[in-house]
Amino acid sequence: MLTHPTSERLEALGFIGMAKALDEQRRASDMFENLSFEERLGLLVDREAAERDAKKLVTRLRFASLRQSACVEDLDMRSPRGIDKSVMAHLIDGGWIDRHENLLITGPTGLGKSWIACALGHKACRDDRRVMYHRVPRLFHALVIARGDGRHARVLKSIERTDLLILDDWGLSVLNATERRDLLEILEDRQGRGSTIVTSQLPVDQWHEAIGDPTLADAILDRLVHNAHRLTLTGDSMRRKLGAPKPLDQNGQD
Repeated sequence: MLTHPTSERLEALGFIGMAKALDEQRRASDMFENLSFEERLGLLVDREAAERDAKKLVTRLRFASLRQSACVEDLDMRSPRGIDKSVMAHLIDGGWIDRHENLLITGPTGLGKSWIACALGHKACRDDRRVMYHRVPRLFHALVIARGDGRHARVLKSIERTDLLILDDWGLSVLNATERRDLLEILEDRQGRGSTIVTSQLPVDQWHEAIGDPTLADAILDRLVHNAHRLTLTGDSMRRKLGAPKPLDQNGQD
């Protein structure tokens, strides 16, 4: 008689998972009749924890705004792209994020740089880390708008607090003075506090020229490169192998 009011009370208190599990136990009482009180209560608590974890993951993924729906379990290790299995296993483990180290993913277009970055970002979200994805050109445009409407400092603070920042499509054009200052401020704020993944078609030894100003380039690269892991992709475009007329939503996409 008290089952329904108890479920309603659990929902009112915010224990949605426990309420669902209690209703399931009531409907299939024969399956649980041999369990002790503590065992049945444990099932309710486990369900509540699972529901809350799932809700938190949805929130983290929404905040991350990853460009690709990518997952590390779907990573294609058969394609000859210069990916070492042991290195990838180390990156998937995520300890480098705890140590606030960076990751630089470079290689020609079509080899899956963005897909790998998003897959690692997805794994970081699953590991309860705060992730943020930006295409570099759009990030700088957003910062220009934020500076105009007074949100610039708030946007930079949000980036600073992110455990893993993904900067995609770096080096498509030479930075202007404002972009160089913004990038230096972002990396300075995050140094020793968070990790950054950068993807680029340019090899790292050409990044100095892509920044434009020698002095600021030295400062930016010192904060970005000195403690960075490097993943250099090689080979033929996976898009051409797949015969895709446009980028595909799979692990062959940048």
